[in-house]
Order: sequence, then C-alpha cells, then structure tokens
Amino acid sequence: MVDSRTPVIVGVGQFTERIEDSGYRGMSSVELATAAAEAALRDTGTDVGAVARAIDTVAGIRQFEISGRTPAPMGKSNNYPRSVARRIGAAPARAILEPIGGQGPQHLVTEFAGVIAAGGAEVVMIFGSENTSSIRYFADREKPDHAEEIEGSLEDRGYGYEGLFDDYTVAHGLIGAPAQYGLLENARRRRLGLSVTDYRRQMGELFAPFTKVAAKNPFASSPVERTVDELITVTASNRMICDPYPRLLVARDQVNMGAAALLMSVAAAQRLGVPEERWVYLHGHADMVDQPLLDRIDLTHNSASVLAVQEALSGAGVGIDDISTFDLYSCFPVPVFNFCDGTGLASDDPRGLTLTGGLPYFGGPGNNYSLHGIAETVSEMRDRPGQYGLVAANGGIMSKYSVGVYSTAPVDWKPDNSAALRADVAARPKVPVTVRADGPATIETYTVRYDWPVHTGIIIGRLDSDDSRFLALTEDTDLVGLLAEGEALGASIAVRSTDQGNRAALA
Repeated sequence: MVDSRTPVIVGVGQFTERIEDSGYRGMSSVELATAAAEAALRDTGTDVGAVARAIDTVAGIRQFEISGRTPAPMGKSNNYPRSVARRIGAAPARAILEPIGGQGPQHLVTEFAGVIAAGGAEVVMIFGSENTSSIRYFADREKPDHAEEIEGSLEDRGYGYEGLFDDYTVAHGLIGAPAQYGLLENARRRRLGLSVTDYRRQMGELFAPFTKVAAKNPFASSPVERTVDELITVTASNRMICDPYPRLLVARDQVNMGAAALLMSVAAAQRLGVPEERWVYLHGHADMVDQPLLDRIDLTHNSASVLAVQEALSGAGVGIDDISTFDLYSCFPVPVFNFCDGTGLASDDPRGLTLTGGLPYFGGPGNNYSLHGIAETVSEMRDRPGQYGLVAANGGIMSKYSVGVYSTAPVDWKPDNSAALRADVAARPKVPVTVRADGPATIETYTVRYDWPVHTGIIIGRLDSDDSRFLALTEDTDLVGLLAEGEALGASIAVRSTDQGNRAALA
C-alpha cells in the first residue's frame, strides 16, 4: 500500500475550438481553459462540485497574449488562474502563473506532485490554454472584450526569458522559434553529413506518421493525414518559413485549445470517492536547464535534455524499451531527432513518437502543448494498466526540458536528482563568444529568414583567428543565395562589425 500522501493524477481534460466548426465563437483564453478544467473534473468519475471545492491550489500556464509587454488585443484577465478557478467553483488558497516555456506543464506536474507528497497541498488543478485563433479571427472584425478583474492573490513567476535571448541575439534576428531551431537543425545536418535535400526528406519521414495520429484525434486542430512529399514540397500553401522549414514542418500556432490535469493525494482521492482505476502515478521525472545557445560546445546535439530522459527513466526503474507510449515535444523535427539520437530510439519505432499528433498537426497551443500530451498519456495508461508512458516537454531553444514517466502501477513518490545534474550542466566549459567580430571566418550553422521583407541569413560562425563564436546577419546576394540554395556549412566568409551588429559576405 502506498503512503497516503502519494500524489496521483485523477482527472484530465482537453478542449479544442476549430475555426471551421459551425459553432466557432472565438473564445477567450479563460473560457478555453475553463472548458478543459471542467472536463478534467468530470474525468474523475466522482462528485464534480465536491472535487472543485476541495481544490486548494491552481496553476496556470502563461499563454502568448500575456507573455510580453504588448497589451492583449482583446483584453485579458488580471488573474488568469483565479478567473478559471472561479468559473469551475473553486476557491483555492494559492494561484500560480508559470513562466514561458513548453516544459511548463510537465514541470508543474512534477513540482506539485512533490508539494502534495510533502504535505503542502492536497488537491491541485493545472491548466493552460491558447487563443491565437481568436486573436487572428478578430484582427479585422469588431472585437469582443475579454478583459476581467478578479480579486485574490497571484504568484506570478515572471516571463522567464532569462537565458533565452539578450540584446546580442535579438539584434541578429534570433527572436522567433523557427530561426532558433533552424540553426540547431542545420548543425545536426552537418554532423550527419546529409545534403539539404536528403535532410528535408528525413524531416518529412519523421513527421508523416504524426499526421496519421492527428487525423484520428478528435482534439486535433488540423486532422489531416499527409504524405512525406506533401510535407516537404515547397508550394504557395507550403511556403518556406525559415530554413530548413516549409510551413508544414513547424508548429501550428493559430489554435484555440485548452488542457487541464487534476492532481491529489491518495488520501484526498479516497475521501472524495475517486475510483482507483482513475489514478495514474508519476513514476519518474526530471527537469533540466541547458546553457545559453551560444555557450554550448556542441550545437549538433543537446545532451542536457537527454540527461533529463535518463534521469526520469532511472527514477522509474525502467529503460526505453519498457515504455509503451511516447509523446515527444515536436515544435520542429530537431527536438524529436535529438531524443532519438540520445536514447537510441528509432525515429520510426512502431510504438510511435506522439499520442496527440504533434505540434504541427495536432496543434501548438503555446506553452501548454505538453499538457495535452499528459492528458493523452494518462488516458492511455488507464487503458493499459501497469504499462508506462513517457512525456518529454521542451522549452526555450532546447534550453529547458522536463520529462515524466506515468503508469497506473502504484508507487510511492520519489524525488529526482535534477538539481545536481543542472549544476553539472551549468559548470560545463563554454565556447568563447566575440560580440564584435571582424575578419575571415567559417560558417558553423545558419538559417534564412523568409518572413522578413528581404531574405536574410542568420549565421553562427567561427573566427579563423581564434575559433571564437559569433553571430552575423547577411543580405549579401551571393551569400544568401548559397545559404538558401547551396551548401553553406563550413563555407568561408568575411565578417565585419557595425553599430547595428555583425554583417557577413562571402570571402
């Protein structure tokens, strides 16, 4: 028998509003999260009102519209977590707003499972939502008012941009995920020695099976099965976003989606009458943080995130072969490839790499995607008693990585060794960075921004003089042509510093 303080997930819920649906309303982020939270309450199989009243803590995932200093275009709640809590009939003592990052849902599940085990909470609701579809839909229409004021405390943990970008990276175009991940993707391609054409096909072969899962998922935003050629062939409707990505290989961020998970102690679950067959345990878990992008010795592979996977598996006492289901964060191909490269999991493993259908096809609801992955995993584990499901959640520029291993098999809560592992990663050697770079150099990795008025190359290079790393932009016709259509990895360039940043041209 497990300890009465052992945390269990007892309810999960999801909600999707598609713009093509006849009843599309353009819901607010609060309404979307509320729909998911209500579904999670119903999923407990017991008295919904009693469970809602027992919630002592709510934690919300920060959505895009409140992730910066720009005002929300249709207004917002001053206290997103408490707005949702009020709608479901909860009056929690604590309300938390999590920083940005796709690792957030798994991080919160791990954190509050530990809080419950330590006696700091009994019933915790975690939820998140994204209403980017509404924002786009009402951009040129009369806008609804989504603003609301609600009283009550809020533990706002801040935006969480630290370590993700700074003035130097922003000045050189690293202000969007496609550009950031494009650099990592091309670095990996260099390690593998693949041509642009062969690597693009590898990306399509990775993601085509994801579309099959999305096509069958009732919560998917784009439930359409696609072939490899459809994914990788550049057309007017599958335009290049940022090298090496056509549109169908990047996360679909125009969505209206919500997801929620309800955690409680075994004692609370028994008291509230939650049937034991609804209980799912967190067997293994880990939270890792990598060095800032430019400091990392190796841009071709992210070993810090693999450490998180290894720690979570170790804590669960299982290996990768013992896992029955995976949901791997898939904003772009490279995080999935990295998981496979680091664990030995085949990219075409018959178990599949997603339960949702992945961010480009199921939908990429901002920082909250992996809460959908957790919801799917919990449901799968209930259908497969005693088996194990793994969720891998990625944030930043493969900077933050949280992993959970789930099963219905009863197990007492165990802490992980993440803090020591994070300290080891932070203490790793760093590559020297030259902010103002001048002289002959070579291209370490690159991307091209096709979403700017002028096609612009973003380069991470190494100075020939001292092998230090630098960032540079280029609009040079010959160099951009090589980046876009040729083989630029390892090419010789000349870089010069300006007051606006470093600029590169072919040597």
